This record gives sequence, C-alpha cells and structure tokens, in this order.
Amino acid sequence: MTLTTEPVFPTMTFAVETWSDPVIDQLGHDPRSAYVEKFWLPILGPSSVWLLRRLADGLDRHPEGFELDLVEAAQSLGVGMRGGRNAPLLRTFERCCRFGAARMHGSSAIFVRRRLAPLTRSQTERLPESLRREHEQWLSQPRTVPSFEQMQHRARTLALSMRQLGEDNTSVERQLHRWRFHPAVAHEAVRWAIAHELQTVTASNSVIPRTFVSDDVA
Repeated sequence: MTLTTEPVFPTMTFAVETWSDPVIDQLGHDPRSAYVEKFWLPILGPSSVWLLRRLADGLDRHPEGFELDLVEAAQSLGVGMRGGRNAPLLRTFERCCRFGAARMHGSSAIFVRRRLAPLTRSQTERLPESLRREHEQWLSQPRTVPSFEQMQHRARTLALSMRQLGEDNTSVERQLHRWRFHPAVAHEAVRWAIAHELQTVTASNSVIPRTFVSDDVA
C-alpha cells in the first residue's frame, strides 16, 4: 500500500474513509468540539478545521466511507480549486495530513481521523499566552473518560437491544458507528450479541420439562 503525505492533482473526487486508532478514538477530541475550535484552530487554521468538520459530518452519515466532490467542497468552504497541486483546497488537505489529522492513500483516497489528539507540548508553545494558560487549566481538570470495558459493555448492550428489535447485523454495526463507537468495538459487539442469542436459545432448548403424574394414576 503506497501512502503519500499530500494530494496529487488532477482528480475531481476523493474517497474518504475513517482512519481508526483505538487510543486517539478514545482520548481524542471530535473536530466539532470546543477543544478543537479553541486550541487546534490556531495550529491547523480555519480552513482545515472546517474541512475536518465537514468530513466528520460525512462519515457520521456514511460510516463505511463516501466520495467527496472536490469542487463542491471548495465552494462550500469558500476556497479555490485553481492552481493544480497548489490549489487552496489541496493545500488544506495537505495541512491536515501534515498535522496527523488525515493521510493520503494513493492519489485519490484519504483516511481521516474521527478525533484529534490533544496538542503536544511543542504545539501548545505555539499558542498565544492566554490560550496556553487556558490549555494548562484544561489539562489540570479531571476527565471522566469511560474505560474500554465500559464502552464494550455499552456497545454489546445496544447491539443486543437492536437485534431484538429486528435490526440486521449490518444496520446494527452502522448505527454503532454513528454513535461513535470504535469500528472494532462495534464489530465485536455484534458478534457478541449473535453468540448471546444463540446461547440463550440453546439453553432454553436444553431444559427438560418436568413430567407431572396425576394422583388418579394408580
């Protein structure tokens, strides 16, 4: 698989897919969050942040991936497509790749993170002094991040409930993606729900009914 760090022009569409990372997906920040708007914005720039938000919206609607029309994307963000490889939209994609928010796959596909990692120390040092102080305060606050076991239990419970309501496996897994569960957690939850249902049926079939003898029988 050939990976590059910047888009290759000419192309009119990008195939957008999720770039999964179990650690960042659990500890990171949604591109549409206040953290990204306040602390990542000075690092990435407004065009990159808005692009990542649009891509996050698209992956919410199409967890399996989607085709992004580059001309339409440029128009919706208010940036241009002229200039070949130096077109403003492609420079925006390149900036996302440079800071680890996305990565190119070949010349017409891009993997995008659903969440952005907390700023590194060097990135924090680039912030204005007021934002640096605010970021330090944010880091000092206790965070209630659910453990992997808690996320797994919740995903399994939801998957089982949806299957009991008659949803097929594909629909259940896609809905878990929309609820921001990691793809590996969602897939395992569906498999667990299937196994749980099978175990329940097997257990119920193995129960031997009691035989009652009438008192009238000598």
